[in-house]
Amino acid sequence: MIFGTGMAATTGQLAAGYGGRALVVTDPNLAGSPGLDSVRTSLHEAGVDVRVFSEAVVDVPESTIAEAVASAAEHRPDAVVAVGGGSTIDLAKVTALLASHPGPLSTYYPVESVPGPVLPLIAVPTTAGTGSEVTPVSVITDAKTRMKVGIASRHLIPRHALCDPLLTVSAPRTVTAHSGMDALAHAVESFMAISRPPTASSVLARPQVGKNLLSDTLALTAAGGISANLARAVDDGDDLDARSAMLYGSLLAGIAFGNAGVTAAHALQFAVGAATGTSHGLGTGLLLPYVMEFNRPARRTEMATLAGAMECADPVTAVHELGLRVGLPASLAEIGVEAGDVRGLAEASIGIRRLIDNNPVPLDVDALEQILRAAWHGEPNRLSTARG
Repeated sequence: MIFGTGMAATTGQLAAGYGGRALVVTDPNLAGSPGLDSVRTSLHEAGVDVRVFSEAVVDVPESTIAEAVASAAEHRPDAVVAVGGGSTIDLAKVTALLASHPGPLSTYYPVESVPGPVLPLIAVPTTAGTGSEVTPVSVITDAKTRMKVGIASRHLIPRHALCDPLLTVSAPRTVTAHSGMDALAHAVESFMAISRPPTASSVLARPQVGKNLLSDTLALTAAGGISANLARAVDDGDDLDARSAMLYGSLLAGIAFGNAGVTAAHALQFAVGAATGTSHGLGTGLLLPYVMEFNRPARRTEMATLAGAMECADPVTAVHELGLRVGLPASLAEIGVEAGDVRGLAEASIGIRRLIDNNPVPLDVDALEQILRAAWHGEPNRLSTARG
């Protein structure tokens, strides 16, 4: 991990260490940006032959993956450089995977099924949100189910994360808000995740092993920094101090959930996002306070500790109010979810076992429906009232 303003200029030297050719993966909005230009200049100055694939789109559809893999097959890169947000980095991960191992991509849906190393990845994030630059997960959209699928393997962790706050300054207000709430969800969910007694077999069987001392420490620091700086970064995108704090918080939260995993808010978002076409960060940010409230009985100590880190009286209220402050919708109803849709969304989410089984309170369809019902009304306290 390399962090600091101007650090994107180190990309070329790192890529040259793997060979003379690199595939740069980015999106159309960044294709002519100063940030991408600085990365390309660095690569050229290091003598690296560059091909740019600039067609990355949100949610990583399989058609885009096929195009990126074809570009890699033609260029035969020694390294893949991702410049962009979470979807771009996730696309780069599966491109590096399929350039190294045979498809179809569905072969690798089971956790830890990637058989070995992939092409070296250098991740240069331009948003403070997903933490994909340090995680073992790539989230893509399955063409058959139209649901998001997380491909999880330690082999997908990038070799280098180059975190340059200057590259995040151009992120639009809405992107800053949604990605920032996603980063906060990573911090909070990893801190409140299930705790598993570590064994050699369990550690090797999955890249995310539940909350632990390392993830807790990073998650708390991330939650405090993000909650203090997100509104500042949304209000003034040129506030480099706030941008730096957000990128640092996102990085720490990425390491935290890369080790501990996330829980029900992310599982529910997969279904909600597929049904409504809304962004990942919007969904996780909107749902987070409801999942926190549902999990409160099993995580009262963590709630108190989180309140200290976030300098608030109650973390559920603070997260809910922060979401509204930065422009998130107040309820699922506001994003087009009908009351009659709630049960179906709960049923679609229960199958995402990697996340459902990581929740500190056991979940079934009824429990997920209860969380979604409260979020449909926009009232987290409905869950505490239901408990009596």
